[in-house]
Amino acid sequence: MRRTVQAAPALGIGTLTLHAFSSDNWQRPSGEVRELMDIFEEFLRSSVAEWVDAGIRASVTGRRDRLKPALLAAIEAAEAATQEGRQLYLRLAIDYSARDAIFWAARSLGNSEAATPAQFTRLLAGVNHDGTPVPDLDLLIRTGGEHRLSDFMLWECAYAELVFTDRMWPDFEAADLEAAVREFRSRHRRFGRVPETVPAGA
Repeated sequence: MRRTVQAAPALGIGTLTLHAFSSDNWQRPSGEVRELMDIFEEFLRSSVAEWVDAGIRASVTGRRDRLKPALLAAIEAAEAATQEGRQLYLRLAIDYSARDAIFWAARSLGNSEAATPAQFTRLLAGVNHDGTPVPDLDLLIRTGGEHRLSDFMLWECAYAELVFTDRMWPDFEAADLEAAVREFRSRHRRFGRVPETVPAGA
């Protein structure tokens, strides 16, 4: 993770969201879950000074009502200490489910006929403790040879470019991130529009 975070700004990445723990991951063995939560807490506490120095703003997106108090305290401390960061907005998705977020945002919306997509996006941000809405994803990288979204940012991924790699996340290097960004920049994004024609002889 540190390698990816350090490499991101130089590649023109302004917002980086890492899927650390999905809501479905609570089904894993209890001992594994406890260890993961301890790792998250320690990682947040040990990274704050580095993030402040690097101009990184950190936040955690997802539910918070099922997290232990010590982890919640680490999250709040990291968010407060790094809120002035402008080089990179780093978002860690912990106890995150896109479908749950969409469901609760839709319930909050009610039957308003005047609702807009922008209003719904703001409700999603509220559900996930994001504060302000995040932009739609440009690029989603899936490591480990998996070829699925796994309930990750379904609303924001509508027109995301998808890059799949067999590289396991612990082995993911700055060069892998650079290769994914290079692949992204080689693609022609149309967003549903008809592709522009190239003039003859061009």
